[in-house]
Amino acid sequence: PISALQHLIFCERQCALIHVERLWAENQWTVEGNQLHKKSHGDENSVGKAFLENGIHVVRGLHLASKQIGLVGQADVVEIEGSRITPIEYKRGKPKKDNCDTVQLCAQALCMEEMFKTEIEVGYLFYGKRQRRKQVKFDKIIREQTLAAAARLRHLIDKRETPPATRMPKCDSCSLERICLPDSMRLKTGAARFIERSLNSALENNGPMTDDVEAQS
Repeated sequence: PISALQHLIFCERQCALIHVERLWAENQWTVEGNQLHKKSHGDENSVGKAFLENGIHVVRGLHLASKQIGLVGQADVVEIEGSRITPIEYKRGKPKKDNCDTVQLCAQALCMEEMFKTEIEVGYLFYGKRQRRKQVKFDKIIREQTLAAAARLRHLIDKRETPPATRMPKCDSCSLERICLPDSMRLKTGAARFIERSLNSALENNGPMTDDVEAQS
C-alpha cells in the first residue's frame, strides 16, 4: 500500500508492525487523521467520480495502482484541468521534518503517470492544522527517494522482517507505542551490561577458573 511508505519513513519498525505483523492501535492523532481523510473523500456516491468545481474537474478517493513499482492505494483528491493532473493529500497536522508525506504524495503521482500515460510535475499536501496547501515538486531527487522507499518496503514485507525497537522522541506520538515497547531493548541492554560488569568484577576478584578447580568439580 502507498500509505505504508509514509509509515516506513516515519519508522521502519512501525511499518513492519502494521504491514508485516498486522498490528494496529488508534490514538487521538490517527482518529483525527482518518476523519480528515473521510471528509476529503466525500460520501460513498462521490468516491472515484469526477465533479466540476470552479471550472476544475475534481476526483475524490481515486483508486491507484502501479505494476511497475508494485503499489496500490487511494488518492484523497485529484484535480484535472485540461491535460494537467494534480494529486492532493490531506494530513491532519503540520509539515513534518522528514519527507514521509512528500514520498507518499510522489508515489501517488507515479501511479497516476503510469495509469494515465502522462507526466505530473507538482502536487500538494494540505495540512489541517494550517488549513493551507504546501506545493511539492516531483523532481529527480524525490522520485529516486520514493522508488528506494518502495524497494525497501517490498524487502521488509517479502522477508517478513521487523526491525528492533529503538526509543526516539517521536515514539511518544505513535499509536503503537504500547505494542512496540521501544524501551524494552534499552532495558535489555542495561541488564546485559549489568550482568557483564558483575561477571567481570567477579573474575577480577577471584581470578579465572583453573584446570585443577574444573577437575575437582
